[in-house]
Amino acid sequence: MRGHLQRRDDGRAALTGEAAAAVAERRTDSAAAPGASAAFFDVDNTLMRGASIYHFARGLAARDLFTTRDLARFAWAQLVFRVTGSEQPDHINAARESALAFVAGHNVSELIALCEEIYDETMADRIWEGARTLVNRHLTAGQRVWLVTATPVELADIIRRRLGLSGALGTVAESVEGVYTGRLVGDLLHGPAKAEAVRALAEREGLNLSACTAYSDSYNDLPLLSIVGHPNAVNPDDDLQAYAETHGWPVHEFRRHRRALRVGVPAALLGALMGGVAVGMARRRRH
Repeated sequence: MRGHLQRRDDGRAALTGEAAAAVAERRTDSAAAPGASAAFFDVDNTLMRGASIYHFARGLAARDLFTTRDLARFAWAQLVFRVTGSEQPDHINAARESALAFVAGHNVSELIALCEEIYDETMADRIWEGARTLVNRHLTAGQRVWLVTATPVELADIIRRRLGLSGALGTVAESVEGVYTGRLVGDLLHGPAKAEAVRALAEREGLNLSACTAYSDSYNDLPLLSIVGHPNAVNPDDDLQAYAETHGWPVHEFRRHRRALRVGVPAALLGALMGGVAVGMARRRRH
């Protein structure tokens, strides 16, 4: 088992999860009925092909908000973090710092407007049809559907609104007077922090976790999958595939070429990196 199941919890996961739940509650219209169930979906490679933050990054690079070199550095740090599944402090810090590079010093409302544009341009057609079917199944049954993702909550909230979902739990970046400070509230919403966010949300909204469902592609989300009564693996990595099969969890495979996409999101990172190079080349041609 990977490090996130063995490391000592110093309270940061709980802080991160509580911050995500508090922000989500403010963005949600109404609470669930006591004892009600809900479905929780990871975003990257579970609901959407590839990684949402990299499509956003490419959109920002195309708008000259940061350089192609920044995009490459961001992609590399996240690739190492995702492939290794490491919870070592240096990897956590690299992921945190690269996430903050997107928002520090920017106006919150302006970035949200850019998120809207970029989603419509490059992300809307990347939703897995199979995942959309699963989502609709829960909505038709009268259940609430939540996103749970390390993606910044502003972007996660746009995805959930476009899909007509109930709410989104995401990484919370601190802002003062409408401007991002470059600090996170807690850490990235990753691994154990996702489980803590769902627990905090369940307590606030009276959800019965034993009646809830969760979907993810990553073994790193095992803490989230393990706290609900109905865990599901979607386009799983090798570790989650093995764990799901051992424990009799449903496995949903939406990728057409399993072998070609074994690493899932890292493939998306490569695409983001190449996309950044293409953006840089296009700029040079224009100038």
